[in-house]
Amino acid sequence: MWPPDDSVTTPLPELWCHGIAFGCTRALAREHILRRPRTMLRRLLYAPFLAQLVVTRRCNLACGYCSEYDDHSPPVPLDTLRERVDQLAALGTFSLELTGGEPMLHPDIYELIRHSRSKRFHKVMMISNAFLLNEERVRRLNDAGLQELQISVDGVAVNDVTMKVLDTLAPKLRAVARAATFDVVLSGVLGASPPEEALNVVQLAKALGFRPRVLVLHDEVGQMCVHEDHRRTFDEVQRLIGRRFGEARDYRERLLRDGAAPFKCRAGSRYLYVDEHGVVRWCASTRDVFGVPLRDYDHAELKRQFDTVKSCAPFCTVGCARTQSRVDEWRPQRRIPEESRPLRRLHVVA
Repeated sequence: MWPPDDSVTTPLPELWCHGIAFGCTRALAREHILRRPRTMLRRLLYAPFLAQLVVTRRCNLACGYCSEYDDHSPPVPLDTLRERVDQLAALGTFSLELTGGEPMLHPDIYELIRHSRSKRFHKVMMISNAFLLNEERVRRLNDAGLQELQISVDGVAVNDVTMKVLDTLAPKLRAVARAATFDVVLSGVLGASPPEEALNVVQLAKALGFRPRVLVLHDEVGQMCVHEDHRRTFDEVQRLIGRRFGEARDYRERLLRDGAAPFKCRAGSRYLYVDEHGVVRWCASTRDVFGVPLRDYDHAELKRQFDTVKSCAPFCTVGCARTQSRVDEWRPQRRIPEESRPLRRLHVVA
């Protein structure tokens, strides 16, 4: 597993790729690298910055736009999940995020978080729709060691597409604000409700002390269809959030403005999505395109996927893939897979 001993605890992307932004000097970065140069260099070059691990496919909601859930799958057994966490640690993964479905439906979610923290990832996070949260459960997440929770809210009022809105979730969000000792990211979503409702979500996030974000709804293959109204709301959200709004070279703004935002996607290397069957995918939207069992994943596979061009990249709205790929944009990417899904151009609907 990684780290190999107690002497190495600071993640290399923050030491090297982000300089001294997190209080680490360049001299300290060199010291860490020189201790175990070959292992550290390999990790720096290809290891996952983020792995998302599906703990159950089942969800308590049925949002009309979502293709990442069902209403019947059993939770992945705890022992199996522990093994997968261990395997991700052995690959040198920096941060781990538990996802679903709805992770709070897993009966052993607190124990899984504890186990994950014991592997000394830089950060252990979770994505939840927040419907199952109350102050007692939030305190249990605190005790288990959760470091960050991500919640997305689709708008204000219930509609035919979603009930994941402020009218139903505001009391839950306030309970999280009162009890959580971990960081909370609250995202407004453009695409499932009238676009101006995303502004209300951002405003509440700021009022509760959460980190505000905005997401653009994507389809089952990670592409999006947007309307002119979304552009106007997007500009207003950008003004509300301010300097922290920029993400992966402002890809959302480029998608809305130009219809495409090309980048070198490093999914399968810098970002891993591990489904409920223990198969590594590029992301949740490419489950029918790429898959390698986690038990067979090694550093050679990380390097292979790092170098693989993904044809869907220019129109991708999967923020995790984009943000984790950002630091390696300067590096070449030459491998073209034998079978590659044709490019789909983003259509902006007036």
